[in-house]
Amino acid sequence: MTLVGSPFSVTVGQLVAERPERGRVFERLGIDYCCGGRKLLAEACAQRGLDTAHVQALLEASDAVPSAGTQPDWSTVPLSQLVDDIVSTHHESMRHELPRLSSLVQKVAAVHGATHAGLTDLNRIFSEFVRELILHMSKEESLLFPWICGLEAGSAHRPRALVPIDQPIHRMIQEHDDAGRALEAMRELTNGFTPPPDACGTYRVMLSGLRDLEADMHTHVHKENNILFPRAVALDTGGKDHL
Repeated sequence: MTLVGSPFSVTVGQLVAERPERGRVFERLGIDYCCGGRKLLAEACAQRGLDTAHVQALLEASDAVPSAGTQPDWSTVPLSQLVDDIVSTHHESMRHELPRLSSLVQKVAAVHGATHAGLTDLNRIFSEFVRELILHMSKEESLLFPWICGLEAGSAHRPRALVPIDQPIHRMIQEHDDAGRALEAMRELTNGFTPPPDACGTYRVMLSGLRDLEADMHTHVHKENNILFPRAVALDTGGKDHL
């Protein structure tokens, strides 16, 4: 495995940015590489009670498997191309999937909430998650993403106040953290999205959808937190990463 540095100098976000397939290893181990992507590998392993050398060996084994080669190197493509991918791959799918999942969560909570602890809280947390995420994506598409593309095109235009781009980016990262905490709560309330023995078909479909949502959000936030945002800040500051 070609590490950016030692486990004490390389972050998990950098590792996945270098090879997206490594994200699957971190997913299996429960290591957060999106919102927690700025943690050093050694630090992330210690927090999960994992042996760093063992995790490195798993990453090396993942690297040895030939890549399908379907994903561009997002750390080098034009920022406008990465923005287009985030919107078309993640934002648009969220806008289609969230209403479907909202209906499922509401239905399951209404039918099974009296006998399955946590479903009422799940419905409340998911409803707030959807409301905040829709607003978040709208702010990115209407303000931050055009700003980033304008920087890349050489435009000095700054929307609203004359402030560095890292200020709105910090706000977006905070909102990503909020979404991550909501996903963690949903995972805990559903025992890791595991259906109980008496779960009906709708209950199982809901849990499967929530699991897929979590996985997509991890990739989505990783592309922004660990690739798009640092590159945008470096462009705005002449190569200095202030994140």
